[in-house]
Amino acid sequence: MRIMGIDPGIAHTGYAIIESQDRQPLLHDLGVIKTSSKISFPDRLQMIGTSLKEIIERYQPSEVSIEDIFVASNPQLALRLGQSRGVAVYVSCQLQVKVFEYTPLQVKEAIVGYGRATKDQVRKMAKILLNLTQLTVHDDASDALALAICHYHTSQLRYHVSRSL
Repeated sequence: MRIMGIDPGIAHTGYAIIESQDRQPLLHDLGVIKTSSKISFPDRLQMIGTSLKEIIERYQPSEVSIEDIFVASNPQLALRLGQSRGVAVYVSCQLQVKVFEYTPLQVKEAIVGYGRATKDQVRKMAKILLNLTQLTVHDDASDALALAICHYHTSQLRYHVSRSL
């Protein structure tokens, strides 16, 4: 099973691709889609959508995990993030990839076991879970990786529970 994690944003949209291999998640790709504040907001959304479409077509994930909407202190920012998230969900659905949504709290609990873990704690645990020697990446890429690992563990648990019933 190949999973894509997406951390939606306007300036930076993080993405990560992992695959289950011998019951161990394996990292395939990790990065950030960057857009410039010098171009219009609709053009930035189009750039995010086009880039995500290319990544999904390249790696053919069977499932996408994406950060669920959270409450932001700035309503304007929350609306823009929601639009970026909508683009990610739309592109995934358009390419017939199942979408799963997780809150930041769920991701932190799945990765670290503590819902108030810091970004650094999540990054360190992701590095351990993937047996990586280093993981020095943009925060949005790291968040996307955590989303992918969260979904990997959740889907593994769901699979084992369904088999035992």
